[in-house]
Amino acid sequence: MLDSLILGAGPYGLSLGAHLRARRTEFRLAGAVMGAWINNMPEGMYLKSEGFALDLFEPSGRFTLGAFCQRQGIPYADTGVPISKDTFIAYGRAFQKLFVPQAEERRAVSVTRIGAGFRTLFEDGIEITSRRLVVAAGVGSYARIPQALQALPPEHCSHSSHHGDFAGFEGKAIVVVGGGSSAMDTAAALHRRGARVTVIARRREVSFQTPLGARSAWDRARAPMTTLGPGWKSVLCTQAPLLFHCMPDKFRTAVVTRYLGPAPGWVIKDEVEGHVPIVSGTTVSAARLAGGRVNLTLNHEKGPQTTLVADHVVCATGFKIEVGRTGFLAPELASQIRHVDGAPKLSSRFESSVPGLYFIGPVSANAFGPMLRFACGAGFTARRLSRHIAALAGRVPQAVGNESYGGRAMAVDA
Repeated sequence: MLDSLILGAGPYGLSLGAHLRARRTEFRLAGAVMGAWINNMPEGMYLKSEGFALDLFEPSGRFTLGAFCQRQGIPYADTGVPISKDTFIAYGRAFQKLFVPQAEERRAVSVTRIGAGFRTLFEDGIEITSRRLVVAAGVGSYARIPQALQALPPEHCSHSSHHGDFAGFEGKAIVVVGGGSSAMDTAAALHRRGARVTVIARRREVSFQTPLGARSAWDRARAPMTTLGPGWKSVLCTQAPLLFHCMPDKFRTAVVTRYLGPAPGWVIKDEVEGHVPIVSGTTVSAARLAGGRVNLTLNHEKGPQTTLVADHVVCATGFKIEVGRTGFLAPELASQIRHVDGAPKLSSRFESSVPGLYFIGPVSANAFGPMLRFACGAGFTARRLSRHIAALAGRVPQAVGNESYGGRAMAVDA
């Protein structure tokens, strides 16, 4: 029986794999390398995070995004230079080839409990049994569709995460529901494709992030820079995830829900404002099909109800983590996992209530804080969990960084 199997080959799975390989601990890693970034994020997208907050993590700390860009001749700065989706994907692929070359491009379809371990069946018929299973599969299976739109068929309503590109939407009237980063990235991608786009946002005003710009000594003291952005609250989030883990469940859930809300990135602002109508302070209260098109009933904070007709609705309405919706977990296994507001309740070492079953990535944010919603949380995760797994496997844990440190916090003062 294999010691450990990692499901997922994004920033978290790859970073953990790199650390386990450095510790010479037996494991396999399965998943499409950077698959969610390739298939589930809009074409032409730029990441909200600054460059220095987008590193993947291997024990030496040398293969940073900045180092990769320098070698490839790609423009880069720790802050102020937007990082494209394509650059981040290329970096992730290069990281995998160097540090997790044994990664297997296969998709899990079923995980069941067998005795003291797990049996994972893959789409290609391969079966792997393991003592431990680490789920690093991202949030794709937790896409949230507003209730008013759930009855629409897939050909008329989809989630923004269902699209890597928008081929076939040219010339169509598309409504994007949402007011955050995903909504604006989606609207911009559709506009580039020649679609006629309208954004429906619940918030009264869509506020784009502003570029950091030059920071004075006073700015740096008043609001130190972290991988989550400037501010002492972000310092706590990045430096003390284990302290966050000790807080009451309700407190942790509330902080993760509210902190760093869905603000669109500054780089996309010029592509959206003045080009895509944004109807703010508005919700969709009903939707029906008529003549092959979608008729939306809109409720406005100010003014009477109106109707908007579209060919397709794209919901950029985020994700709601519900462990029971993790596609490949057998229902009887999922039902054994204790949860808090849908997210798995995890130990300080990422273990769920099912012994040997671990969850990392954004799914673990409710346990360790907002940092785990972003790629920068992979460093803390990989160091801490690899040490734990190596100890269980009988390996002598090696010192690989400071476990309480959540990335290169305060490393850059632009």
